[in-house]
Amino acid sequence: MNPEAWRRIVAWLVDWLCFLVWLALVAAIGIPLYVAGMTGQWSVVTTNVVSALVTAVPLTIFLAVLESGKRQASVGKRVLGLKVVAAGDGGRLSFASALLRNALKVTVPWTIGHAAAIALVGSTTISSGLLTLTAAAYVLPLVYVVTLFVREGRTPYDRAGGARVVRV
Repeated sequence: MNPEAWRRIVAWLVDWLCFLVWLALVAAIGIPLYVAGMTGQWSVVTTNVVSALVTAVPLTIFLAVLESGKRQASVGKRVLGLKVVAAGDGGRLSFASALLRNALKVTVPWTIGHAAAIALVGSTTISSGLLTLTAAAYVLPLVYVVTLFVREGRTPYDRAGGARVVRV
């Protein structure tokens, strides 16, 4: 069992507190646009693409910049005394690897969850595709959390990005 699993979870919660500031700014613009009817004619696909581009993508890039930067850590990881390193040599993770890692960690589950929520709200019937999308929205983050507690605690996004999270 990975002794740093809980530390990583708390670090992620700290990061989410930071993310909420960005999301509040986006909501301060998006909600009035929605209420004014300026986004109501958008298709489900357009809504999901715009949502990902103004929420998940900037957060993913922000995390990649921080984790591939000098401190090698997001705000939460710095607070909890963790950093992201290259799995092979323990050096600094490249921006491309950090971007892949955070796209799988943030953008993919966020987009799946958002697509499921929009589809559920706009649907009068529940199709097998909608059930699959909704299940994926819950299962993927659960898999990420569970993998923190097994073996050395490397999640699928850590492995894909060639990263390890270590204590400073």
